[in-house]
Amino acid sequence: MKRPIVFSLLREQSLFMTVIITLLTFLSVLALGISLAIGTGVLRWNNQWERFATVQLMDLDKTESVKKVLEKNQNKIENVTEIDAAQMQNLMAPWVSGGSVLKNYLPKMWEVKFNTKSDLEDVGLELSKIARVLPHASALKTSTGAGWMMIFMSGFVLLLTLGAIGFCISYIARNTAMLHRRELEILNQIGASDGFVARQMQIIVGKISLIACATGYLSAVPVILLILSMARSARVGLMAMLGLSGMGWLLLTLLPIAIVVFSILMTRHTTINILKNS
Repeated sequence: MKRPIVFSLLREQSLFMTVIITLLTFLSVLALGISLAIGTGVLRWNNQWERFATVQLMDLDKTESVKKVLEKNQNKIENVTEIDAAQMQNLMAPWVSGGSVLKNYLPKMWEVKFNTKSDLEDVGLELSKIARVLPHASALKTSTGAGWMMIFMSGFVLLLTLGAIGFCISYIARNTAMLHRRELEILNQIGASDGFVARQMQIIVGKISLIACATGYLSAVPVILLILSMARSARVGLMAMLGLSGMGWLLLTLLPIAIVVFSILMTRHTTINILKNS
């Protein structure tokens, strides 16, 4: 037989709490989704470029020395592309005037893709004695730094929204206890335990949180998919690398469940504290 609930929230309270938790869950899932997507993008970006390096040589008399080092380490190199003078002139022409004499000042350059990051470090150390070695990952630290900063900001927003959820639940629990003070006094007089009263509140808040979190999650997922689609369509730099792995989607799905559990536990803690102080 189903046990009746001793008291319930007013309609206005239920509506207010549902709307607030729905909105906060939406923001929480959105913040976590953006944070995970950027984190995935940064990792992919680093993995893509950490094996690339540019070798620059100003002293053209040492060209053969560089080639010998590259040939000697072929087992550590996936691909080598030599940039000729014509390509260099095309690259530098928009920034340098006097194209006829530009070729006299251009360095000799090779774009090298290594098999592993450690191969880049080993061969790069040997090449650095002859030429200048510029790892692409080092040159792109500004982009990755901006990515980590965005992750930090998204995480901060997530913490704020979770804190707001806890505050709202605590407020609703306290407000409900004040509205139902007479019922609480009667329950105390007939010997009802604090745990029994807290469970009544947990049932009410649990149902509201379940509906609100499901609604917030289902509303946030299409927005996250839209953001990822727009980022990929940009096809530019770090933005094109944004994405969510299977683990990322699992974490997004677990977040609203965690919010429901957190709401129930917060309700119990708040209600028992009120009963002890009443």
